Amino acid sequence: MTSSQSIKSALKIIPEQTTDQICTKLIEHLRTLKRKGLIVGISGGIDSSVTLALAIKALGTDRVLALQMPERHSADETLSLSGLLAQTFDVETVHEDISGPLEAVKFYQRYEKAVQIVIPEYTAEWKSKIVVPNVVHKPGFTYFSIIAQPPSGETIKKRLPLKAYLEIVAATNFKQRIRKMLEYYHADRLNFAVTGTPNRLEYDQGFFVKLGDGAADIKPIAHLYKTQVYQLAEYLGVPKEICKRPPTTDTYSLPQTQDEFYFSLTYDKMDICLYGKNNGISAADVAPQVGLTAEQVENVFKDIESKRAATQYLHRQPLLIEPVPEI
Repeated sequence: MTSSQSIKSALKIIPEQTTDQICTKLIEHLRTLKRKGLIVGISGGIDSSVTLALAIKALGTDRVLALQMPERHSADETLSLSGLLAQTFDVETVHEDISGPLEAVKFYQRYEKAVQIVIPEYTAEWKSKIVVPNVVHKPGFTYFSIIAQPPSGETIKKRLPLKAYLEIVAATNFKQRIRKMLEYYHADRLNFAVTGTPNRLEYDQGFFVKLGDGAADIKPIAHLYKTQVYQLAEYLGVPKEICKRPPTTDTYSLPQTQDEFYFSLTYDKMDICLYGKNNGISAADVAPQVGLTAEQVENVFKDIESKRAATQYLHRQPLLIEPVPEI
């Protein structure tokens, strides 16, 4: 496309064609891996829902297993929406509540202790989430804050020092790693492969946990921008309740959108900025398409590059002392 054309138009896909391409590749990849089917962890979010629908379209319901893996901090709608998804596609599900394993590794205690570094009165009865300032309005070094809510209802917001931030993230990463451990358990017992569910925005920007939700045998939608995932969702018949749900992390006890936690903008605007960045379209040409100034889009471009650099570690394979030829 030229810079004068609408990026939103460029992000339009032909859903039937895209579905056929992905399903063909899924079948090919399973043959390469010598696996019979696919495991999909479902959360009631758009990405895992589309991944499940694609897996079933490619293989049929008898070769797909959906896992529901909530815990005590999960949003109330997580279980109901993932259940609605499974019912819609008539797929077998296994319910694995991970609260017990999280207690076994002392996640809840570790998390509370980390928050108490900045909010000493914080207890298990409180709810909380961490947030990041919007880089559009506050360019430069990114810092995180925690928003905490006691049972009485009023909220407290405190900037997190590095130690507290790292301990909070290290603790919450248990959730993704325990879920992935269960996915591979079921994959091993069934001789299935494990799917990953990141879209292109998440994959590009390192919005995943190493050896957690970043671990997978196949990542069917990692090449698709999130707006394209929504287009597939409509075509594949994902329930409207899921399509209307704002993208969330479903990691913290307070409701939290992805742009609060990680991205500079909402996913639709981030897609346009990322597409512009990837295709050499100037900030000045991208700006009117997202309702920002050219300077603000430049800030988003810089943040994209910063996240790519900071999260290279997440994409890396284990490093060897000397090369070992592949068999």
